[in-house]
Amino acid sequence: MAQSDTKKIFFENLSGAGKAIAVLTSGGDAQGMNAAVRAVVRMGLYVGAKVYFIREGYQGMVDGGENITEATWESVSSMLQVGGTVIGSARCKDFRTHEGRLKAALNLVKLGITNLCVIGGDGSLTGANLFREEWSGLLAELVEQGSIEHQSVQTYSALHIVGMVGSIDNDFCGTDMTIGTDSALHRIIEVVDAIMTTAQSHQRTFVLEVMGRHCGYLALVSALACGADWVLIPEMPPEDGWEEKMCQKLSANRAGMKRLNIIIVAEGAIDHNNKPITTDCIKDLVVKCLGFDTRVTILGHVQRGGTPSAFDRILASRMGVEAVLALLETTANTPACVVSLCGNQSVRLPLMECVQMTQEVQKAMDEKKFEEAVKLRGRSFENNLKTYKLLAHRKPESELPTSNFNVAVLNVGAPAAGMNAAVRSAVRVGISEGHKMFAVNDGFEGFYKGQIKEIKWSDVGGWTGQGGSLLGTKRTLPAKHVGKIAEQMRTHNINALLVIGGFEALESLLQLYEARATYEDFCIPMCMLPATISNNVPGTDLSIGADTALNAIVETCDRIKQSASGTKRRVFIIETMGGYCGYLATVAGLAAGADAAYIYEEPFDIRDLQANVEHLTEKMKTSIQRGLVLRNENSNDNYTTDFIYQLYSEEGKGVFDCRKNVLGHMQQGGAPSPFDRNFGTKISAKAMQWVTKKLVETFRQDEGRVFANTEDSCCLLGMRRRALIFQPVVQLKGETDFVHRIPKEQWWLKLRPLMKILAKYKTSYDVSDSGQLEHVVHNQPKDSDASVAM
Repeated sequence: MAQSDTKKIFFENLSGAGKAIAVLTSGGDAQGMNAAVRAVVRMGLYVGAKVYFIREGYQGMVDGGENITEATWESVSSMLQVGGTVIGSARCKDFRTHEGRLKAALNLVKLGITNLCVIGGDGSLTGANLFREEWSGLLAELVEQGSIEHQSVQTYSALHIVGMVGSIDNDFCGTDMTIGTDSALHRIIEVVDAIMTTAQSHQRTFVLEVMGRHCGYLALVSALACGADWVLIPEMPPEDGWEEKMCQKLSANRAGMKRLNIIIVAEGAIDHNNKPITTDCIKDLVVKCLGFDTRVTILGHVQRGGTPSAFDRILASRMGVEAVLALLETTANTPACVVSLCGNQSVRLPLMECVQMTQEVQKAMDEKKFEEAVKLRGRSFENNLKTYKLLAHRKPESELPTSNFNVAVLNVGAPAAGMNAAVRSAVRVGISEGHKMFAVNDGFEGFYKGQIKEIKWSDVGGWTGQGGSLLGTKRTLPAKHVGKIAEQMRTHNINALLVIGGFEALESLLQLYEARATYEDFCIPMCMLPATISNNVPGTDLSIGADTALNAIVETCDRIKQSASGTKRRVFIIETMGGYCGYLATVAGLAAGADAAYIYEEPFDIRDLQANVEHLTEKMKTSIQRGLVLRNENSNDNYTTDFIYQLYSEEGKGVFDCRKNVLGHMQQGGAPSPFDRNFGTKISAKAMQWVTKKLVETFRQDEGRVFANTEDSCCLLGMRRRALIFQPVVQLKGETDFVHRIPKEQWWLKLRPLMKILAKYKTSYDVSDSGQLEHVVHNQPKDSDASVAM
C-alpha cells in the first residue's frame, strides 16, 4: 500500500468488520508480551474485528476447545505490568507434524479465524509461515475428510500471518530491539549494581553468566552499561592468548586502585576452536594466575522475570497496534511479515527474509566466520562491540596518536541520569584519539570561574552506573560571562567543546556561536548531546535521562494502582515533570495504561475534562476498578492538579473516589537505566569521533591553531527517526519554541491517539507513518543505531 509523505490515512478506512484475529505467544516467554497481547486485542476490537486468545501457544491451537477463547476489552485489563505471558506459552511437538497442523487448521476454521498474530522467536515465526504456506492444502484435506464444508475453502481461502518478536536475547535479524530485551537488561544491571557494592567491600572478582546461548547481545550491552572489565560472547571469540591478556587487564585495574573486577560471560561463549568458555573455567584461571578472591554468579531465569520496563511496554504496544494494521491491509498475495523497529520507527519486513538472515548468523559462527557473524547481527551489534573495545581496553601510551588538542567536557542544566556515562565515554574516547581531556565543574558557572582540570582515563572508572552529574551542573548561561569564558579557554588552550545537557545547553551553544563574531576563542568545534528528563530538546527524538525518568514514573504508577487493589473503585491523579513538554506524561501514560494524560501541546477545556470524567465513570461501572490520569506540571495555568482532583472527586461521587500524587524530583534521581547508560555512552563516543574529525579539518598548519566558524562546526547530535544526525544548532532555531522551551514539532504526539484507543476512546489514528513492507537488507541506513530506538 503506497503512501506519500504528505498523505494522511486514518484507520477508519481500514475496517476489521467480519474479520477474526487470533493472538498467541509461543516459545520462551519475555517481559512485554502481555502489553503486545493487550494492544492486539484492544486495537482489533476497536476496528470491529473479533479477537481470540490462543492459550499455551501452538499446543493450544492444536488442542482447540477451551484453549481458543474470545477476548473482551476487560479481559486484558491490568496486564501491562505483568511479566511473562498470561495466555501461556509452550513448545509444541505436535505442531511440527502435518497431523498437528491439520488439527490446528480445523480449530481455526471452526471459529472463522484467518488472521494470526504470533509473538515469539524465529522458530515460532518459521512455524507460522509454514502453516500459512500449507493452509490451502490443509483445508482441501479437511474437505476430503468431511470435517468442513467445501464452501469453507472459499470463505477461508487464505491465512494471514503477522509476527512480533518476543525474545530476551535480541537475536532476531531485522529489528533493533525485540520485546523483552530491555527488561532483561534491567534485571542484569540491577544484579550487577548490587554485586558491585559487595565486590568492592571485599576486593573481589565476580564472574557473571547471562543468557544468550547463540547471541551475545545481553552480555555485550550489559558489559557496556556497567563498565565490565572483560566480556565473552559467542559472536567474537577471544584471540589466542586471551587468558594472559585478561589477567593482565584485571591486575592493571587493581593496581590502578580499583577494588573490584567484573567479567561478564554469555552462556554460549566459545573460543576460536568452538570450545565452550565456562564461568568456572574463568574463575579457576583468575584464582590460579592472580590469586584474587573470585566468585561466580549465574543469573539464569531471573533475566526472564519481573515487570516489563517502560521501553518494552511502549515497544510492545506500538508493535501490537502495527500488527493489527498490517493484518487489515494484507491481501492473499501479501507475504507473511514481521513488525519490526528501526531506529524510532515501525517497519514491516518479510518474515522469512529475517528468519533466513538470523540463520545465516549461526551458519557463519559454525564456519568460524566470526567477523561476518558480527556484521550479520546488524549495525547496532557491531557498534556496541566497537564502543566496548574502545572504552574497556586502554591502549599503551606508545600506541596512542598524539593530536596535541585539548577538549573540554561539561554538563549544563538540570541533572539527568546517564550524564556520567556520557562523560566517561567522551573522556576515554578522547584519550584514545590522542586528545588531552579537561573536565569543567558546575557548567558555565564553573567555566568562567576557572573550575577546569585535566581528567584521566582512571578518573572516570565506575561512572557509568552513577546517577545525577558527578561533574556538577548549573543552569547558568554563558552570555553574561563570554569574556571570562574566552579568557579561560585561552588559559587552558581549549580546542573543542562537548556540552552535555538539556534546553539550556542548546541555548548556551547558540550564544557561544553568536559570540564567535567577538571572540575567536569560540571558533572551535562545539558539540551538544541532549540530556534531560523532559525530552524537550529540538533536533532529537530522544534525550539521555528520559528513559530513566519514564521507568521511575511507570514503576510508581504501578505501585499506586496496586495500592487500591481490594478497595472500592478509585482514580489516581498523578502530576509529572517536563516543564511545558508533555513527553513524560504521554509516554508514561501509554506505558502505565492511563485513561487520560493532560499536556500543554494538546489544549483542553472544561468540556474535555467533563467528557473524561464521564468516560471513566462508564468504565468504572464495568469490571474496571482503578483509573489513572496523568497531568504534565505546566499543562494549564488554571486546570491545576488540585483542580482536576477536586473535579474528578465531585463528579465521580457514588462511583469512584480520588487520590492525587505529585511525583516531583524522584523522577530526576536514581541510577540510570540500561537504555540511558548505553545511549549516553554511544552518542558520546560518536560525538568525540566527530570532534576529532572537525579538529583535523579546521586545524590551520600555518597559524598552528584550530579555526572553525562555519555553521556545521557547532552541532547537536540527535536521534531522528532511524538515524543519529549532527545538526547545526543555528538551523534548529526555526524548529524551536523558545518561550515554552519545546520543539515546534514532536514525534511522540502521534502516540497520543494510540494511548486513547487503548483506553477505549473514539479517536482518529494517523497511519501515514505506518510501517510499509521493506526488505531486510535495506532496513538500516548508514547512521542507524539499534539500541537508541524507542
